[in-house]
Amino acid sequence: MAEADSKRWGSNGLDFERSIIELENQIDALKRFSSGENIDIAAQIKSLEKRLEEEKKRVFSSLTAWQRVQVARHPSRPHTIDYIKLIAEEFVELYGDRCFGDDKAVVGGLATIDGRRIMLVGQERGTDTNEKVRRNFGMPHPEGYRKGIRLMRVAEKFGLPVICLLDTTGAYPGLGAEERGQGEAIAYNLQQMSRLRTPVIVVVVGEGGSGGALAFGMGDRIYMLEYAIYSVCSPEACASILWRDAGKAEEAASALKLTAADLLEQGLIDGIIPEPLGGAHRDPNETVRRVKEKLSKALAELETVDIGEIVARRYEKFRRIGQFSDANA
Repeated sequence: MAEADSKRWGSNGLDFERSIIELENQIDALKRFSSGENIDIAAQIKSLEKRLEEEKKRVFSSLTAWQRVQVARHPSRPHTIDYIKLIAEEFVELYGDRCFGDDKAVVGGLATIDGRRIMLVGQERGTDTNEKVRRNFGMPHPEGYRKGIRLMRVAEKFGLPVICLLDTTGAYPGLGAEERGQGEAIAYNLQQMSRLRTPVIVVVVGEGGSGGALAFGMGDRIYMLEYAIYSVCSPEACASILWRDAGKAEEAASALKLTAADLLEQGLIDGIIPEPLGGAHRDPNETVRRVKEKLSKALAELETVDIGEIVARRYEKFRRIGQFSDANA
């Protein structure tokens, strides 16, 4: 597995990370000083590193739902293209929906992971400003969803498992997208993925927003990174709808139950992939390694199950979602 370029991952500290960043800066300063001077300060550095680890544990053991939203949106978290570069031994990108055009917010193609050939489809937000604009900030148009399902159909034809990486605020809500059938494209994806005759594994790596994420989210195995979020809408949108005040996003985040722990408790996902201490943005290589390990294990498990049984289980899995009981009945 390749290593991430350290220059790619900036500090971009969040408000609640200030104490952590201060300690990291102190350690970096001492290391630079010791490298230029013939002074042994290893003991001081070791002491600060111990304090740093304790501070990370303290801060990240008690994050609120809104703070987890901020971590999920951190600009230095690994994106789909980073996972492709670091996980896949080979990747051949495929383009276009054979109907309108190619949506850069969706990246997909043939990949090899641990010698297994798969079809990988993911949402890509972009990194710098130009790339974010080119990728439409990770918000797919209808052609992006149609491209994705086209590639999944190719995977089905050749007996390749599908891996979907979710990371989007939601489907693009612009006029052009609506004119080209945004709602129909999402609905069609849900219909087709529910009956796709090949294993499907889904990982929410950042923000899983609304139907824009769910359109690639009907999997036999659904996993979330520890600080990822998955919700019917963003906290800001929820606050605007309920209270007509986007400033109440923090309150909405808590009410939406959008964290990985919340969703696992409700039975909506199959597992949580732990992130390195301090979040994926602090150690992208280790994060990707853990995701790859989980994917390899899930692929090996699904290989042993008859495809008819896989499709039947998938159907039942999603039929169970949303069940409730009436206490007054």
